[in-house]
Amino acid sequence: MPRNGSSRLPGFVLAVPAWLWLTVFFVVPFLQIAWFSFGEKPGMFGTHSNAVMSLDRYAEAFSPTFFTIFRATLWMSVLGTVACLLIALPAAYFMAVKVPAHRRGLLVALVMVPYWTSFLIRTIGWKVILSSEGALAGFLTDVGLVGDPHDLLNTRGAVLLGLIYNYLPLMILPLYVAFDRVDGALGEASKDLGADRVRTFFQVTLPLARPGMIAGVILVFIPMTGDYVTPAVLGGAKGTMVGSLIASQFLTAQNWALGSAMAVVLILLTMLVVVLAVALLWGVGWLVGRRSRLVIGTKTSGRKELATT
Repeated sequence: MPRNGSSRLPGFVLAVPAWLWLTVFFVVPFLQIAWFSFGEKPGMFGTHSNAVMSLDRYAEAFSPTFFTIFRATLWMSVLGTVACLLIALPAAYFMAVKVPAHRRGLLVALVMVPYWTSFLIRTIGWKVILSSEGALAGFLTDVGLVGDPHDLLNTRGAVLLGLIYNYLPLMILPLYVAFDRVDGALGEASKDLGADRVRTFFQVTLPLARPGMIAGVILVFIPMTGDYVTPAVLGGAKGTMVGSLIASQFLTAQNWALGSAMAVVLILLTMLVVVLAVALLWGVGWLVGRRSRLVIGTKTSGRKELATT
């Protein structure tokens, strides 16, 4: 019973600050960008005008140049997300399962250490490392892995390396939380039923950590697709991504209408790719769950026992 006659607040009231934040910093800017995308560039020195509404900017945004860069961006983002997932899976599993509980906080802090530094400074640090005068280029040249030390910087490989480094923590943290919440008794039950460690991981632990995988993929793929700092610093002309193209329309060409149309197209295409990727992950998890279901009552040698299919 409420004390002193006070009434309990409805549950949705607690979500009001989050909804306000989302509305002010996401919905309103998106609506403004969408509004700009129906306008035009008013002369050489103007940036935007909605005096005449049209879809011409979208026709320009769907140009072959944009889609060529978008395909390259999508490929880089997919590779970067998959690489982050492959690196983060064993790292997060080790942190959540193998490390003693009193040391896990330290490892989480170490994962977050790069975010104590500016995103731009971290990226410029990789530019120093990958430069022809850097220690890494000299080492790779000495061992024969690279013929020319100038081959490291201003390449798509350098951009991919920078993307993986900058967004890897965003994949590790949700996976760590997911693995940490998996009940250890389920793994013991799997072993009691005859499954080894590898089978237990892939058929019990990994399916239960699927929400963390989906969250990590979304947190990494979306900002990676729109990133323009990393390709601008590490890629040069060879590492151009859609984010750089959109930024150039706003900052250099001063064509806010075309830049807004490109941004809307990028958002919609990115959402489509994310929905397809999430559906694929859920589908794979569903298939794995069906293959690993328990069947009770299988007869073997005249007695009943538990068996997996």
